[in-house]
Amino acid sequence: MKTTFKKLAAALSVVVMGALLAATASAQCGNPTGAKLHRQAWRVGDPAASLILASDAVDPIVGMWQVKFISEGNVGITDGTVIDNTFVQWHADGTEIMNSSRPPSTGNFCLGIWQNLGNGIYKLNHFGISWDPSVTTGPQGPANIRENITLAKDQNAFSGKFLIMQYDESGNVLQKLTGNIAARRITVETHVSNLF
Repeated sequence: MKTTFKKLAAALSVVVMGALLAATASAQCGNPTGAKLHRQAWRVGDPAASLILASDAVDPIVGMWQVKFISEGNVGITDGTVIDNTFVQWHADGTEIMNSSRPPSTGNFCLGIWQNLGNGIYKLNHFGISWDPSVTTGPQGPANIRENITLAKDQNAFSGKFLIMQYDESGNVLQKLTGNIAARRITVETHVSNLF
């Protein structure tokens, strides 16, 4: 019995020692220079690499929205005119995607990046590639949409200001539009009748 116990204790000691040594080991396979590997997942603004857990708190702006761009202060467009009626998704990683009501041939999907400034205030910098359907040689140029918005207390709406700058391929301004934003959250309970 004592011999069995001694053998078991010796084997257990080897396993524990191996586990301790393995915890401090560093794999260098295929990396003779010792260069560090790039992070595979991270939080915006967090210098330490970490996976984002499903249980982590999500910013209240994250979700799907119906967003209306309403003209204000533009030459040739009456104030109050809806310039665009879009569907937008704000993602937890700080990115955003918009499906514009523009014709698809003009480039109706575009992408942005957002920042929470605190107190329900957000800043969005958004870019799209616009196309003139009458020209087949290439894109018209980039469009830049900048938004400053405030999330409502109930977190089901937001409002604010926008600036759209349309450039040609050389960086010259073709058009500038300004106005107000009115958005409401889309949920799994939203019916199509709520969108009109």
